[in-house]
Amino acid sequence: MAWSIAQVARMSKVTSRTLRHYDEIGLLPPARVGANGYRYYEQEQLLRLQQILVMRELGVGLDAIREIVHQGRDRIEVLRLHRKWLLAERDRFGRLADTVSRTIEELKGGDNVNAKSMDHWFEGFDQAKQGELQQEARERWGAEHVDAANAKVGGDSRQWRQEQAARWKAQLGALVELIDAGTDPTDAPVQDVIAGHYRWISGMWTPNRESYSGLGDLYADDPRFRANFDRTDPRLAEFLRAAMAEYARTRLD
Repeated sequence: MAWSIAQVARMSKVTSRTLRHYDEIGLLPPARVGANGYRYYEQEQLLRLQQILVMRELGVGLDAIREIVHQGRDRIEVLRLHRKWLLAERDRFGRLADTVSRTIEELKGGDNVNAKSMDHWFEGFDQAKQGELQQEARERWGAEHVDAANAKVGGDSRQWRQEQAARWKAQLGALVELIDAGTDPTDAPVQDVIAGHYRWISGMWTPNRESYSGLGDLYADDPRFRANFDRTDPRLAEFLRAAMAEYARTRLD
């Protein structure tokens, strides 16, 4: 049995555009292409798509996923490995849910919570990961820049943060539209969007040529960032990298 690209998109909640991109980069070729140019997928391709989506949810970048799926490993072995990863994530979220539940029960008992019991209020939170990211940033961009950025946003309200997130989302949406239109990263409309991104970033810290281009590399190379961009559009990270490098080269010192 074969499914059209539109049917696969509906059942998987993955856009047809993303499926076509997976084909173009050799990650998920269809089983066949009809005389009408339509792509058709069979069970083997659906299993691979499930594998790709699981790894995306786990934060694995497309380049790494391509290497994994091309290793030719037994499908049952791969599914077992994915199940192991998912169960580990389930257990982690279960610990977080237990932590919140215990806190609720203690607070229901009154305002006087024993200080010792508060130790488990923070069980399950991966604070080490936050520290790791902070340390990477300090080493990459300099401690003074990271500390200044933290001080800048540390006391801002939730509304301010929501506004910044909305600006970032709008910039990414504009870039996807330009990609769809066939615009080059060096073209003026793209560079205008990147100028807006640079102004937005400069509200927290002011990158120079090297650090702004390096930020574009970080967006594309770090699997934690790359996975987020891939969820928006799998072409976006590399396009953004090229556009930011052009902006840094032509407009920054």
